[in-house]
Amino acid sequence: MKSKTICKRCNGRKIIEGHCECNMEWRSSGDGDYWDDCICEPDLECPDCKGTGFIE
Repeated sequence: MKSKTICKRCNGRKIIEGHCECNMEWRSSGDGDYWDDCICEPDLECPDCKGTGFIE
């Protein structure tokens, strides 16, 4: 039986959350009264554990 080790890169969460940066200088108009002044990277499946959270 193989032992499973928690993936160090994603800390067992299976995905790596995208980083967001917000700056009022980037503000652009959105729908109605909504203002968007953040740029975010998408969440990614962990490349080390392939989204399992563990490394065998």
